[in-house]
Amino acid sequence: MSSAKTIHYRIEFHDPHAHQYRVTLTIPDPALQQRLSLPVWIPGSYMVREFGRHLSRLEARQGRRAVTLTQLDKTTWEAACSGRGALELSYLVYAFDTSVRTAFLDAQRGFFNGTGLCLRVEGRELAPQAIGFGKLPRGWQVATAMRASRGKGADRYVADSYDELVDHPFALGSFWRGKFRAHGVAHEFVVAGAWPGFDGDRLLADAQRICEAQIAFWHGPRKPKPPFERYVFMLNAVDDGYGGLEHRASTALIAKRRDLPQQGVTALTEGYVTLLGLISHEYFHTWNVKRLKPAPFEHLDYTRENYTDLLWFFEGVTSYYDDLLLRRAGLIDVPRYLGLVAKTINGVAATPGRQVQSVAQASFDAWVKYYRSDENTPNATVSYYTKGSLVALALDLTLRREGRGTLDDVMRWLWRASAGGPIDETRIADALEAVGGRAYTRELAAWVHGTGDLPLRDLLEAAGVALRDEKPAFSAALGLRLHEGVNGVQVRQVLAGSAALRAGVSAGDELLAVDGWRIRRLDESQHWIRAGRPFELLLARDQRLHTLTVVPDATPATTLSLAPAASPPKGAAALRRAWIET
Repeated sequence: MSSAKTIHYRIEFHDPHAHQYRVTLTIPDPALQQRLSLPVWIPGSYMVREFGRHLSRLEARQGRRAVTLTQLDKTTWEAACSGRGALELSYLVYAFDTSVRTAFLDAQRGFFNGTGLCLRVEGRELAPQAIGFGKLPRGWQVATAMRASRGKGADRYVADSYDELVDHPFALGSFWRGKFRAHGVAHEFVVAGAWPGFDGDRLLADAQRICEAQIAFWHGPRKPKPPFERYVFMLNAVDDGYGGLEHRASTALIAKRRDLPQQGVTALTEGYVTLLGLISHEYFHTWNVKRLKPAPFEHLDYTRENYTDLLWFFEGVTSYYDDLLLRRAGLIDVPRYLGLVAKTINGVAATPGRQVQSVAQASFDAWVKYYRSDENTPNATVSYYTKGSLVALALDLTLRREGRGTLDDVMRWLWRASAGGPIDETRIADALEAVGGRAYTRELAAWVHGTGDLPLRDLLEAAGVALRDEKPAFSAALGLRLHEGVNGVQVRQVLAGSAALRAGVSAGDELLAVDGWRIRRLDESQHWIRAGRPFELLLARDQRLHTLTVVPDATPATTLSLAPAASPPKGAAALRRAWIET
């Protein structure tokens, strides 16, 4: 990499207490009218986030000469250069977002994605790019999957393009770190904010099993070669939080401290299973969305929304395999896995928006609906994560029942046929037909582009799974999603077509009493309410009290529980074993 042509970013910790980075950008041989812009979104998180709002004190120089900067729009500037000498820009970035999508800095920890800190040098996106750091605070380390420069300075990291630069987040600070190899490939795990007694050895061992299962899934168990030479997990443990964002050779994760494994505790808690599922999900994205990707994502536009109606495939299929591969790696048993499937089925069934919007439409509208959820979201849209995972389940069980192949085969067919590159729905249909021996046009039209319910009951029973209808919680039967805490019972969402909506309950209401009895939790009131009978609900709205009459549904929707069938139909036990028991 020629340093004479390299775009250089120097990151300094300007004021950790004020949460400010200073960035110095050096551009050799700039254009006479050199444009620079900061992305408005980060790939993998489909919402315009306006990173430019955190940038301030932008200045430019060529040697000793100040360069005039003209702001062209909310996130683009133009520098009037003389054509002689490198252009150097300096600016501050406010960084106080603990999410995986932007940037953070305080006296204990730093983290950033390049989309939030690194101005894009327009016209030079394919030039080599480098990141270096000023003096690190005492005891701080750097973690990233970006390759280290072999030149002078251990704090220099290099990328072949701007796309690559911003696809490598950085974790900074004094953190725990551990390493393992999966099928011979180096992996690293760094954890910030964990409690004393955190069991890093267990986390490493379980992550290793996940990675080995997934590499074998995509490339076979014998001498597999994944599309990266090194991989880094960056986990920030917090009091309350959850999330992840995939990158080409790393992932940034957030999880609750109490969900991390603790030394001396061998139980497989629900929280730890959730964390393992998150790790599995983001790692699977290394193939499914970072390489295999929607065709419109082949050349990203960082200045605006990038639309696709295939997020149901890239997020939904990934959501299907994240827990399934935990099962195949031996980290959870069959009952636990079926419980996770049941939770997803029940969640989608309790979302009226599934009958309003298809998962293809939900994918396209992610920019304005999924990432901008409000009190009406469950009534207006459906999650392409959860329903998309059920579409994947339905496709997999259909393929298995017909005996020609599996969804595993479809994914590997796509990987080979596209050479790990962009695909569209036509290519997905081709893969299904190649593996399944027939066209799946009808299923894709109904399940992906339609709003009807999926035939999961029949498919699960044919796979040797017993389904049992169970009574839902009282609040769920009324169509209410609540927040119950020290401040009382607050209504977050009221579902369309529900008894609560018919009675006039609204999001934001505080529920106070049922039939004259003060409540702390709404579900407690079912102890004195006769099933199916109307009751009086006292609530507060905008400082005024209201009494509403609620008439529960005579036969409220039930929830499902799943378990291996004791006496499955002929052939079903073998199908179940091949699917989740081997």
